[in-house]
Amino acid sequence: MEFKATIDPKAHNATGCAVVGVYEDGDLGKAAREVDTQLGGLLAKLHGDGDFAGKLGDMLLLPAPAGSAAERVLLVGLGARAGFGRKQYRKALQSTVQALGKTGAKDAIVYLALEDVPDLDVAYRARSVAEVFCAQLYKIPDLKTNPKPKAPRLSSVSVAVADARAAKSAMEGLRIGAAVGSGMSLSRDLANLPPNVCTPAYLGTRAQALAKAFPSIKVKVFDASGIKALKMGAFLAVTQGSDQPPRLIVCEYHGGKKGAAPVCLIGKGITFDSGGISLKDPPAMDEMKFDMSGGATVLGALRAVVELKLPINVVVIVPTCENMPSGGAVKPADIVTTMSGQTVEILNTDAEGRLILCDAITYSRRFKPAAVIDVATLTGACIVALGNHFSGLMSNNESLAGELASAGIRADDRAWRLPIGEEYVEQLKSNFADIANVGGREGGASTAASFLSKFAKDLHWAHLDVAGTAWLSGAQKGSTGRPIPLLVDFLINRVRSK
Repeated sequence: MEFKATIDPKAHNATGCAVVGVYEDGDLGKAAREVDTQLGGLLAKLHGDGDFAGKLGDMLLLPAPAGSAAERVLLVGLGARAGFGRKQYRKALQSTVQALGKTGAKDAIVYLALEDVPDLDVAYRARSVAEVFCAQLYKIPDLKTNPKPKAPRLSSVSVAVADARAAKSAMEGLRIGAAVGSGMSLSRDLANLPPNVCTPAYLGTRAQALAKAFPSIKVKVFDASGIKALKMGAFLAVTQGSDQPPRLIVCEYHGGKKGAAPVCLIGKGITFDSGGISLKDPPAMDEMKFDMSGGATVLGALRAVVELKLPINVVVIVPTCENMPSGGAVKPADIVTTMSGQTVEILNTDAEGRLILCDAITYSRRFKPAAVIDVATLTGACIVALGNHFSGLMSNNESLAGELASAGIRADDRAWRLPIGEEYVEQLKSNFADIANVGGREGGASTAASFLSKFAKDLHWAHLDVAGTAWLSGAQKGSTGRPIPLLVDFLINRVRSK
């Protein structure tokens, strides 16, 4: 998909489809007023006659409208003007993509970015266009044998703006949005694949392919012997019940100054989580193929960073393996020694994500990072606390936590701060080891993050629990690609704040 900015506040440009907004109270959007004049008052009449109510998400296609330079005009309901904000704007864009996909238009001009959206400047309004179009046009890599539906003919989308200054801002927003969309597509592809395809070895191969496509990325993939040499005892404990060999994927991108401290992004890469000996209940166990969403996220974020050529150093670390039950699987009451030297009593083998992450956090220290952020589908407790709307955010650094929370708001990919601290670490006490890997049902998201904090001392560290946001269940089952928009916005802001 090609995204462009065009100066066209009067809606005079020729296009396969002009997309204009109409508010519920009959107030025509900025471009819609121009189109209404061209069409002799038709839009106002359609609303007045009750043929188009303008409710949020309403669609009406006008084919071959006489008087317009566009081959089609698509009316989009924006809802009440007083309530029109960023969520309504994105909803209108989502409906636009769905409607355009059913037409034969090869190109379109979207005039919705001309509307005033509180807290969204031209760049962010344009960025939203690219992100939403990429997300809505994404197709799951399914293995069905029936004929695939034809792809929409739409190949070019322009965002209309008022002047040259706005066009420059819009182009930058579109560039960012397209890169975020590209990263999300990679992440969603990986997470949506079946676990017999997307194995730890496969993830390593895809990381190497990413480096081949982008020479600015350097990749090293450690096998089981390499992981053992690093003394990652917690990581190895999780993988010992599986026939699939583990991998530790390390990607380095040097876009910033030589020697500048990098941001380390760590992603949980459990390609299938049966729960191990602490076996999960059968319902929805198939969704445990999404337990590598953290790993997919950080690889997707890296792709976006590289496409944007951000002047920042980034290291991506993905510990990836399966968590399976077998005669060789780790058992409740086993004690393992982590890469840091701390010992862990494993009371629940289904609390495996924190075991692979704690070793990855320790490994990240060798890069002397400016910040370490881990992303993981870590706890069902986070879903209970926040539902499927917010990712959980926990950190030992107030400034870093604030940066991430603000990025989530700007990117419409929000995270909510949850507490960590010694009170939660108390729940992880063990009579037999330095720490236990679980601490009871109460405050499960916070105890899991507090476990990780024991390995992140003296680091500027944050944890994103995306168990509720990384994928959807039910009829819309599939990866969401979150929290890539948050992470990319965070990194962009880090560059701009230097």
